[in-house]
Amino acid sequence: MDTLHHFFLLLMFMHYAVGSNSTCVKILPDSISKIPVEVGKNFTATCHLLEGSGYTSDDIEWLLKNISIAKQYYHKINETSVSVTVNVSSNMNGWLVCQASRKSLSFKKRCTYGILLDAGYPPLKPENLTCIAMQEGKDISSDLKCSWEFESRDPLLDTTYTLYATICLDNSKYYDICNQRLAKTCTVNLSTFPFAMDVKVWVEVKNLLGSVRSDELLCNDALNFVKPNPPLDVRVLSEVNFSTTLVVTWKHPTDIFKLSYVIRYCQVDSDVWTEVPESFTQARTESFRLQSLEPYTEYVVQMRCIREHRQSYWSDWSANATVRTAEAAPKSTPDLWRVIQPTSDNRKVTLVWKPPVKANGEIFKYHLRIIQDDRNNTTETDVIYQNYYSTMLPPGKVANIELTAVNSAGGSPKATLFIPRSHQELPGVRNVSWSVRDKELQVEWSGVSPSSVPLTEYLVEWVNVQQRDLKPHWQRVPHNVNTTTLTGFEKLERYNISVYPIYKHHVHGVLHIQAGSPVTRAAYIQQGSPLEGPIVTVDNKSKKNSVELTWEEIPLDSRCGFITKYTIFYMAGNTEHWQSVTVNADVRSHVLTELASETDYVVRIMASTVAGSKNGSDFHFKTMKYGDGEVEVIVVVVCLSFLFLTVFIIMFCLRKREVIKQLLWPQVPDPSDSSIAHWSPDFPVKANMPKEDVSVVEVDMFDGKSLCEEDKAVLPLKKDKYLSEEHSSGIGGSSCMSSPRHSVSDSDESDSGQTTASTVQYSSVVASGYKGQTPNHQPPVFARSESTQPLLDCEEHPDLLNESGGHSRNSYFRRGRELEPGVLTQECDELNGSSLTFCPVQEEEMSPVVEDPPASTVCYMPQQNGYRPQ
Repeated sequence: MDTLHHFFLLLMFMHYAVGSNSTCVKILPDSISKIPVEVGKNFTATCHLLEGSGYTSDDIEWLLKNISIAKQYYHKINETSVSVTVNVSSNMNGWLVCQASRKSLSFKKRCTYGILLDAGYPPLKPENLTCIAMQEGKDISSDLKCSWEFESRDPLLDTTYTLYATICLDNSKYYDICNQRLAKTCTVNLSTFPFAMDVKVWVEVKNLLGSVRSDELLCNDALNFVKPNPPLDVRVLSEVNFSTTLVVTWKHPTDIFKLSYVIRYCQVDSDVWTEVPESFTQARTESFRLQSLEPYTEYVVQMRCIREHRQSYWSDWSANATVRTAEAAPKSTPDLWRVIQPTSDNRKVTLVWKPPVKANGEIFKYHLRIIQDDRNNTTETDVIYQNYYSTMLPPGKVANIELTAVNSAGGSPKATLFIPRSHQELPGVRNVSWSVRDKELQVEWSGVSPSSVPLTEYLVEWVNVQQRDLKPHWQRVPHNVNTTTLTGFEKLERYNISVYPIYKHHVHGVLHIQAGSPVTRAAYIQQGSPLEGPIVTVDNKSKKNSVELTWEEIPLDSRCGFITKYTIFYMAGNTEHWQSVTVNADVRSHVLTELASETDYVVRIMASTVAGSKNGSDFHFKTMKYGDGEVEVIVVVVCLSFLFLTVFIIMFCLRKREVIKQLLWPQVPDPSDSSIAHWSPDFPVKANMPKEDVSVVEVDMFDGKSLCEEDKAVLPLKKDKYLSEEHSSGIGGSSCMSSPRHSVSDSDESDSGQTTASTVQYSSVVASGYKGQTPNHQPPVFARSESTQPLLDCEEHPDLLNESGGHSRNSYFRRGRELEPGVLTQECDELNGSSLTFCPVQEEEMSPVVEDPPASTVCYMPQQNGYRPQ
């Protein structure tokens, strides 16, 4: 590629410089290769017209990379020469061309000539030249590697770096060339290392713009260039019963010259090193004891060496040697704490602790001593491979806890903790608050109330409440500090932060370390949206226009933060418009009002935190058709109405009992109480007629005698016996008509509206005698009447007669009774003034008639409203 590039440049140069024999211009300076120009300085070139060119200086034009240069940079020297001055920049690499041509129409050939510019910087002087000869095995390498520094400016030109080394004794010169543009190191081979000889070293830098040389590095002894290897086989040993010391051993890397050693050490996982000066490890020393170390602690040890009196380079550090110091008895107490959980009748006390900060060994057991009620009840136990212990303590008891950590070298000082009675706790802190800063929890609190017991420190406890074991973590804070920073929290998990003041006092010579009342706050290091929404249920006692919604808290593992509010969304099943109600985070039920009756609804509840929200599942319910009490009111109204109706019907029936009795049980004539038997003409009338029952009543349906005549001849009529309606049934009425065959109204058809076709057969009953009478009497004969006379009005309407003082008695056939002539005669006499004589019939019992009434007398029952068919 470089060959093709140079060939291409050569062709271009020949085109401009040599071009053809017709060229008529030249440029000074001129070169067949690149002309280096320094960046930042002015460069001047002059264009000369050759003799016979036919051009003048006005026809000359300068171009840089085929771009015309402004006339203001031209300088006319004479009629055949024009110079141009440009300021060189880092990108001014290319052809600078001078051409002569005419602007007007002309057939004269144009003349051009060009030179190739190469912009760059001159080399800089190397600084801080250093050379090192490395140790190889037991010998020193003959390669001398040197390095230097210079400014980080790119020269832009090809630069050559040459390293020279001269042995002063025989003036032998060695060098090495590095053709790198930005070389900073170079190595020269001295064939063999010149022990006990002086060596002179320098660097020379060269490019097209110049050369520069570093200061000479003069050495009186070549061994000063040597860098030895690190100490060999470095080991660290611990000593039994010496827990604060370590023994370091090593081997010398070379025997050519004496070395000094430096040891450094630090604890594992620490970057703070402690060095042992080389003055303690000079000459041929190959071991050293490190002292004042921490027991049972891992240490890292390294070593390096240098030629004695520091007349060479330091070696590299040796590889790490790690060892642990021996065990010692713990120097600090365990960090003892307690968790108290009240139960129904006792207190569950869980003692927890951390190993001593200065355990000085591996703790294999803890000796626990619990003293209750002023040493009257003491419990001692050893806890192995655990850091907790649980016991029960009654609320009215006190206990003093003593804990000792034990390792293979002995026991630690005692850690004590006093647990008072439930009602004897000391004052707590005030106004605990927290905030999150850079994924850490910043806890702040106010001081405690004044107390006679001195305050020694604060204890900040935090517990992940989403873990089942509720393992506590705690941190102690000095008594004069009211804030602390806690770390190690998991995001989206809830913690309870508690601050306890710790008091220390002596009671009867016994040290009591007692915690005051805690103040607890819940906290999250980072909150998120809830993982699930609330599950809503509807109370069974839903109402017509309202319903009570209830829901449970979201499980703690699914909250992911503090619930700030609940939003209730609900809508009717036949709509698509959601309505919402917002309630506080501590509310677990809400009553929705102004609902439509007998309507399907959908409801859901959304739980919100500061980081987001989550909807619960939909719940469907239906409101009632009737509200509270409406059904009861309807039932009560219906029952009262039914009761009122029942009472009304009963009262009505009581008031109309006779009418109802007549309708339900109509009156049937009693033959035993009838007076028809007394109308028979053949029945002898005696003065003293015994009252006997009628044994047989014979009725002749075809008898034509008048009932009235037979009654007058034989029996008296009772006053209002046949005034009822029932007596006009098939047996016949008691009309007192003179003729049994012809009606009184036969001639008055226009008034009555009756015809002969509407005849009513009347019958007359003739008494055939009574029991105990002589058999010579004529047997009774039943005579049928063909009269058209309707029933008497007194028989159809017996009430009219009742109102006038008559007896409303059932018209049944009865035993024959004595007639009362006085009454009958009086009633008949009162009617003598009329054309027709009416004889009222009475149902009452009458005395027997001594004398027969006059045969010529005709009695008729009064008729009203004409005659009616029967």
